[in-house]
Amino acid sequence: MNATESPAESLDCIGLFCPEPLFQTREAIDGLVPGEILEVLADDPAAEEDLTRFAKRAGHQVVLIEDRGDHKRFLIRKGK
Repeated sequence: MNATESPAESLDCIGLFCPEPLFQTREAIDGLVPGEILEVLADDPAAEEDLTRFAKRAGHQVVLIEDRGDHKRFLIRKGK
């Protein structure tokens, strides 16, 4: 991701636990066009594994996983 790109949509899943962040991410990314980026904020300990596994299986790309202390920020680029 370069400095000129920004997420097409942001999803706040802080306070939600498995499987809700995964369900909401799947629903939100379905509304994007290929190449657009979804930002997901989550504090569920399982979110990193769940979201990276989902992205790989569905043909999306995890562009960034950023640890912000009390939560993580994920940037996922929708695949084709």
